[in-house]
Amino acid sequence: MGIKKINPGDPESASANVVEENVKLLKRLFPELVTEGEEGWSVNVDVLKQLVGDRLLTDADEKYGLNWFGKRRARQLALTPSTGTLRPAPEESEDWDTTQNLFIEGDNLEVLKLLQKSYAGKVKLIYIDPPYNTGKDFVYKDDFRDNIRNYKRLTGQVDEEGSPLTTNTESSGRFHTDWLNMMYPRLKLARTLLRKDGVMFVSIDEHELPNLEMICHEIFGEENTIGNIPVVMNLKGNQDAFGFAETHEYFIACCKSKADCSINEFSIPQEEILSEWKVDDYGLYKVADNLRATGVNAPREKRPNLWYPIFLDTQRKTVYCTDNDLPKDSEHVAVWPVNSDGEELSWYWSKETLKGNVHNLIIKKTKNGWQFYRKQRPSLGDIPTRKPKSFFYKPDYSTGTSTTKLKEMMGQKVFSAPKPVPFLRDLVEIGSHEDSIVLDFFAGSGTTAHAVMAQNAKDGGSRRYILVQLPEPLDPQNKEQKTAAEYCDRLGKPRNIAELAKERLRRAAVKVKEEHPEWNGDTGFRVFKLDSSNIKSWNPQPADLERQLEDMINPLLPDRTPEDVLYELLLKLGLDLCVPIEVRELVGKTIYSVGGGVLMTCLDKDITTNDVERLGQGIVSWRKELDPAAETTVVFLDSAFENDVAKANLVAILEQGGITNIRSL
Repeated sequence: MGIKKINPGDPESASANVVEENVKLLKRLFPELVTEGEEGWSVNVDVLKQLVGDRLLTDADEKYGLNWFGKRRARQLALTPSTGTLRPAPEESEDWDTTQNLFIEGDNLEVLKLLQKSYAGKVKLIYIDPPYNTGKDFVYKDDFRDNIRNYKRLTGQVDEEGSPLTTNTESSGRFHTDWLNMMYPRLKLARTLLRKDGVMFVSIDEHELPNLEMICHEIFGEENTIGNIPVVMNLKGNQDAFGFAETHEYFIACCKSKADCSINEFSIPQEEILSEWKVDDYGLYKVADNLRATGVNAPREKRPNLWYPIFLDTQRKTVYCTDNDLPKDSEHVAVWPVNSDGEELSWYWSKETLKGNVHNLIIKKTKNGWQFYRKQRPSLGDIPTRKPKSFFYKPDYSTGTSTTKLKEMMGQKVFSAPKPVPFLRDLVEIGSHEDSIVLDFFAGSGTTAHAVMAQNAKDGGSRRYILVQLPEPLDPQNKEQKTAAEYCDRLGKPRNIAELAKERLRRAAVKVKEEHPEWNGDTGFRVFKLDSSNIKSWNPQPADLERQLEDMINPLLPDRTPEDVLYELLLKLGLDLCVPIEVRELVGKTIYSVGGGVLMTCLDKDITTNDVERLGQGIVSWRKELDPAAETTVVFLDSAFENDVAKANLVAILEQGGITNIRSL
């Protein structure tokens, strides 16, 4: 079989190629539609017209949908593979060896591309809180030609030629164009990561709600866009808003396939919901206070207008009051606001209020005579339900409360208006199962991870989270960023948002364990950082051909470690970044076994002829011991072999041992 070289130009050296996968799918469905020529596969439009009918194919501009300048390019961005990689950072992680959670620093567009092979069709819940489009926020400026270099400029890893971030100005299609160009490719990529029963929740305010709905209709299908749900987060309301005091935001709910998806119910016992509440012709109610007033202002002399008789028709169990304090019928009972001690008090309601609310009184005969109790009608948020409502409200959803609690946990205020943990925990409860993967690629302060840990502690689940956050630099000269930048300085960490989020996760882990001392779940996270590939790229028109050929002999960048290369292999081969990895030494060489032997690799740089037999036999023996469930792939550095004879001998030994999928870098 021989050894296959993984070249930088091969598809395997990039992230998943969505276009290639789409063509393969078309070929499986309609073999006659796809032809293969010298330049690769092509789709025959004439055949397509025959298959679906001319009237169903159009490239006309006049069609229903949302269009904006740059949409075609935004779609291309989603289809273009990334040539980057994710480099492990164990020293910045927590519980690296045991955790199943991921914290990835990087431009989420590139990271979403890199996650395709390993996580496509595996994520149950995606929640994002993207930048709201207020005209003051910063939006991503993606670079179609080289987004990795663009990302490095942004994070200060290369020179500052031009800024990839810009203020979204009114001239940009009334703010909308840049925001849509940023969101569209990310949502396209996010959809492919969802399981068939997966769901996505996107927080948004009114500025982009209609546009977000439209692109969700296009990407997920209108039939799979479940709805937009108001979330009350400021019951007092924003008094600065025009016309109406704003109390709420929204989240849009979409799913991969409504036929396969279900939204969980809240874990509230139905009997608990109904035990407090009864129903009459006017709706739900429960017994509240006695209508007779109490307290320092209750005496008759302090509230003389509220001292009057209420008349009771004992036969019909109806009540009324009169302007002259005389009954309509002499047999009707007059009830005065007098307590069991004979004190003359007052009613809570005036006569006018009583006349309009007799249906809100409960009449009871007690040992102290007839008593009137008020009916309490439910107000916003009073009635919990098992099935999520079409609006969300709880007092705990208050952004003011969440800001205060996060400030207390962090020691000072470093995040503005973070999403409330109770709100995110409720979304995690209804949108995921106990063993699901939850993804947030606009991680911000890390509330989603906090909510996942809190929900796991509540129900004993083992949900995993994947957070992606741009390490956006913090400027101490900027008044709004000064406190956060100084906070990073005190931690001895780089001044960026990602460092603040990681610190929040560490503190959230401690808090969740304090609140649930019996819980011993996963509170760690593995940190990975977006970077250019560990493998040097091939330049088809090099200025220095000799140097280019030399690079291909030693294809790895000089500052990269074997672990960097190993995790890039995991991404290329579609393996989980938290898959178990074992290490053994054979003839002085480090051998990695990934996923119980699905991948075995030696990334040492000097394999001699004398090493080959013991090295090959050792790998074969270890593989038999592991007995992997799938075919084993073995990878070496091509430049590591002393000569071609050593390489050929090792390949022969491995093939004799049943290992035929052998690659080299």
